[in-house]
Amino acid sequence: MSEPIYASGTERVLSWLDGSALHVQFNNPARHNALSVDMWEAVPRLLNLARGDDRVRLVVFSGAGEKAFVSGADISQFEDMRAAREAVARYEAMAEEALMAIYDFPKPTLASIRGYCIGGGVNVAISCDIRIAADDAVFSIPAARLGLGYRYSAMKNLVDLVGPGVAKDLFFTARRIDAAEAKAVGLISRTVPVEALPALLAEYTGSIGMNAPLTIAAGKAITREILKPSTDIDLELCTALIQGCFRSADYTEGRTAFMEKRSPVFSGV
Repeated sequence: MSEPIYASGTERVLSWLDGSALHVQFNNPARHNALSVDMWEAVPRLLNLARGDDRVRLVVFSGAGEKAFVSGADISQFEDMRAAREAVARYEAMAEEALMAIYDFPKPTLASIRGYCIGGGVNVAISCDIRIAADDAVFSIPAARLGLGYRYSAMKNLVDLVGPGVAKDLFFTARRIDAAEAKAVGLISRTVPVEALPALLAEYTGSIGMNAPLTIAAGKAITREILKPSTDIDLELCTALIQGCFRSADYTEGRTAFMEKRSPVFSGV
């Protein structure tokens, strides 16, 4: 770990700044990083702080230990949190707030996955922009085995990512798939042996941290517009974002660095 940053409000979610990457780590290894109430609540708190922090150019989510990214919800809390109608509503609203905080975050988000990535873990991962995984990763969406209702936003993220056919395959069967199959169906971008995951993560944090923040932010926002129904797309926003890049000091720096045959140093303005 590098420089500590922010207070998550719980010891079960750690955060630290390494270069320009904010790391958010789920720290409940005794339960394979199953998400408890305080862990769900910590996510939007941390992202709200990081949103306006110019030191942060991307956010990396991971799980503590070697066994799991996130193994789902902490079912020891189900009887209290999901047994009654009011508790279900509160729990679902809390999870939705956390996942939408990730999905709506304007800077790049990346899930670095080892071991179990189950249920709520898949939801966290597919709310991120990029997913990389060690070859020991295991993925599953077990809602149909538990009788749970599945939120529209979570199902839409899954369908947008892997398509309706694969989404229904994984959802209806609740089967587990390994990292190789997850890559083949588009659930993750890249997979490497366990020992190579830190180097792969460093490749991403290094390149994203060095590239032009305004260009990346515009690309992320425009991608969001592309995924909307055609009648809802905000083309004026897309045009404004593109023009903002061309008017930026970073564009001048990028052109100058290219001509001078050196690496650019982008400031995000």
